[in-house]
Amino acid sequence: MNIYDISKQAGVSIATVSRVLNESDKVSPPTRQKVLDIIEKNGYTPNAFARSLCLNTMSTVGLLCSDSSDVYQAQAVYYLERELRDNAYTSMLCCTGYNLLEKQEYLQLLLSRNVDAIFFIGSHFVENTEKGNSYILNAAKKIPVFILNGELSGENIYSILCDDFAATRDITDLIFSKGSKRPIMLYRTLSYSGQRKVDGFLESCRAHGLDPEEKRAFSCPGPVDKTKTILESIRENGAAFDSVVAADDELATGAVKYALQNNLRIPEDFQVTGYNNSVLATCSTPEITTLDNQVEFMCVTAVSQLMQIMQGRELPSRTMYSGRIVEHETTQK
Repeated sequence: MNIYDISKQAGVSIATVSRVLNESDKVSPPTRQKVLDIIEKNGYTPNAFARSLCLNTMSTVGLLCSDSSDVYQAQAVYYLERELRDNAYTSMLCCTGYNLLEKQEYLQLLLSRNVDAIFFIGSHFVENTEKGNSYILNAAKKIPVFILNGELSGENIYSILCDDFAATRDITDLIFSKGSKRPIMLYRTLSYSGQRKVDGFLESCRAHGLDPEEKRAFSCPGPVDKTKTILESIRENGAAFDSVVAADDELATGAVKYALQNNLRIPEDFQVTGYNNSVLATCSTPEITTLDNQVEFMCVTAVSQLMQIMQGRELPSRTMYSGRIVEHETTQK
């Protein structure tokens, strides 16, 4: 039994059967019921691929992340898939790594699968040059593109992001208010999000009278067990510090380990803040004061916007929201 058999038994065209299957209102109630009765009698289940061709949609979204083992990205994947599923969409996930060529190849793979939209999880997909971003701009000429926690200007590109600059400035202001005199910052990379965090940190340091020429932000791209080594190297090279503002909770746990192994009392001698409000912050001992950048809200907003775009609505190309400080045990009361 297929759509052609149904049309013959019902005495209607294939187009009419397609309209019934797609719940179109351009079919009279008696004709609709006749087709539905034949479908029920024969136990017909429409082929999903064929139905998608009729609708000109696969009801599938492509998700691109660089590393699914990253706590932040894993959370985003979970929330996106949950929201898409609740809206009758499926998803295809590709983990690209950080190489531009691999990002481009995975994007082309998803486009070849006729996905209805692309979600880039993280600002590291946005390059520093227009040429580097051409793969995203070209994709946006075909389907809607969403960039989560990053920003790129272009038609049919929608950026949903936390205000990382203000959030990092505010959490740095917090540790100054708790008695810190010489904080330093640890970050992964200077992606769009990473640069905004560093800028927010340095803005707070300037506002509290620290020398703007003094190096206070340090790259720490390796795994958490390297954080201790990097902090010891910073100290040995003459940079005095009494607190660490970390760009993510994993780096913050490394800073906590450094303090404990050097017999520094937390938070009396040494304060630490993280970022992302992940499970790492509450699994740490002591629990880490962190910045909740509301990844669930970001993902819910992104999927909601996609559904509105599919309905033909116009939306702003940029949606920015505020983070929220969650105080735990690594900052003074």
